[in-house]
Amino acid sequence: MAQETKYTEDNIRSLDWKEHIRMRPGMYIGKLGDGSSPDDGIYILLKEVLDNSIDEYVMGAGKTIEISIRDKQVTVRDYGRGIPLGKVVDVVSKMNTGGKYDSKAFKKSVGLNGVGTKAVNALSEYFKVQSIRDNKTAWAEFTQGNIVEVEDAHESSLRKGTKVQFIPDETIFGKYKYRNEYVAKMLKNYVYLNTGLTILFNGEKFHSENGLKDLLEENTSASDLLYPIIHLKDEDIEIAITHSKTQYSEEYHSFVNGQHTTQGGTHQAAYREAIVKTIREYFGKNYESSDVRKSIISAIAIKVMEPVFESQTKTKLGSTEMGGGLPTVRTFINDFVKTQLDNYLHKNTNVAEAIHRKILQAERERKELSGIRKLAKDRAKKASLHNKKLRDCRVHFDDIKKENYLDTTLFITEGDSASGSITKSRNVNTQAVFSLKGKPLNSYGLSKKIVYENEEFNLLQAALNIEDGIEGLRYNNIVIATDADVDGMHIRLLLITFFLQFFPEVIKEGHLYILETPLFRVRNKKDTYYCYSEEEKREAIEKLKGKPEITRFKGLGEISPNEFVHFIGNDIRLAPVMLDKEMSVEEMLSFYMGKNTPDRQKFIIKNLKVELDLVEEDMS
Repeated sequence: MAQETKYTEDNIRSLDWKEHIRMRPGMYIGKLGDGSSPDDGIYILLKEVLDNSIDEYVMGAGKTIEISIRDKQVTVRDYGRGIPLGKVVDVVSKMNTGGKYDSKAFKKSVGLNGVGTKAVNALSEYFKVQSIRDNKTAWAEFTQGNIVEVEDAHESSLRKGTKVQFIPDETIFGKYKYRNEYVAKMLKNYVYLNTGLTILFNGEKFHSENGLKDLLEENTSASDLLYPIIHLKDEDIEIAITHSKTQYSEEYHSFVNGQHTTQGGTHQAAYREAIVKTIREYFGKNYESSDVRKSIISAIAIKVMEPVFESQTKTKLGSTEMGGGLPTVRTFINDFVKTQLDNYLHKNTNVAEAIHRKILQAERERKELSGIRKLAKDRAKKASLHNKKLRDCRVHFDDIKKENYLDTTLFITEGDSASGSITKSRNVNTQAVFSLKGKPLNSYGLSKKIVYENEEFNLLQAALNIEDGIEGLRYNNIVIATDADVDGMHIRLLLITFFLQFFPEVIKEGHLYILETPLFRVRNKKDTYYCYSEEEKREAIEKLKGKPEITRFKGLGEISPNEFVHFIGNDIRLAPVMLDKEMSVEEMLSFYMGKNTPDRQKFIIKNLKVELDLVEEDMS
């Protein structure tokens, strides 16, 4: 019989603000992570500080924001009004304290609960806030939320504004690293949504005059645009629309009060509905919604009074009301799109004709695929997807999806031994495993039909729930886990080709990764080091001294489940798959996966030499 656990007054604890944030950081910044994912905590810390500077710009104070990240120290300097000098300490260390509770001052602010900078303070090993206003300045320094030093208001000749410096705490975030690509994307979104604002990041300038139109141009190759981008805006709403010539799925970039809602929400759902309704009415035909939206690339930004998000990280809008006497979100968006998009199409009949041809093409393709899609879905059911190919995680069975979605991961691996090791060592709450059978097909140049005809692609698509776009994506992180040999590299390339060909937004939105596993194990009787490079191996040998045992891992299947748990747990190393903005998706696929070309031969020979040099170094 189990021993009864005592429950007395001694079990009751009251945590102060910083203790609670450090004990439950996920409640405030989503997941932690090491910086390999764009939604990792270290980027949320930057965003929380930056949001305050953006709100200053929105209120008409300060047109430039300066940001630097050097040696893990982040500095954000704005030239806004500056924090009231007597409240510099309070606004970063006292809960329920801030200027955004006054809706008149910040009626359409990014953040309203005053938690953001407090979380940054508590989760940083070093934090300093300085305010300059009225020719005076005051500042305060903290470590892990504890005050170290305070300088009261005194005379200053500095320009007015606020300066925040912080270093994320390694005891919370581990051996993290900021990736400039992710920071740059975040900053670009800020300037797209705040035309006229200038952000300087490590000396690089970000600025936009055309808002969401610039966003679509940045993310889409000009040669892939079916027609010039439609750009429409009003006081509380802005949209940009085009269709891709080659992309199969829908792609949306949605924002609320400047916040990138990567998981969509009520505004994105209303927008998709409004586009279909408007185009149906324009052509006077009841086209299938999927035909109207196929290959669409679009963006929407709205401003809402005191928005309600589904989490502190604000990735999904839950509000149904616009506030301020305006109609519901759904009605507001529908009315705007119906009027403005309809007017545009009447004035630009060449664009309307291009959209019409695209709809008819999508309709033909859908009808051609209708039979095979039904068969494919039946096959997926008969294959017992959730037992045979996919070892799912509990998030999808329990009512905890909202809280844990950012941590959900699907490992795509090949071979029974590798998938077995990962399955046995994974976190069953948030990590799932999809087992490939042999090498995937090279899908370059093939039509969407192959996704349904090929069993592996059909089941993978079903497992991810991306047939109709990534809004219903079941896993936030998709991780390709293959051996680091020639065959493993080839499988990686084939899977990346599959996503680029049919679901490029999976990569564009930062969901696809490569699992990095150690090349070597260096150990003696007391200590063990797992090394991911020659340099790490040499460092481990020096630490252990003597002649330690060195094992070269040749494949994932050689790593036991007891060891694998180290590589897919808190210390997981992921290499994000990113698109080269200088090369279009079509150009990239053609180069890597098309018929052999002299350029690719030169590329292979050059990189083969590098690989051989590494092998020779390893052997020596």
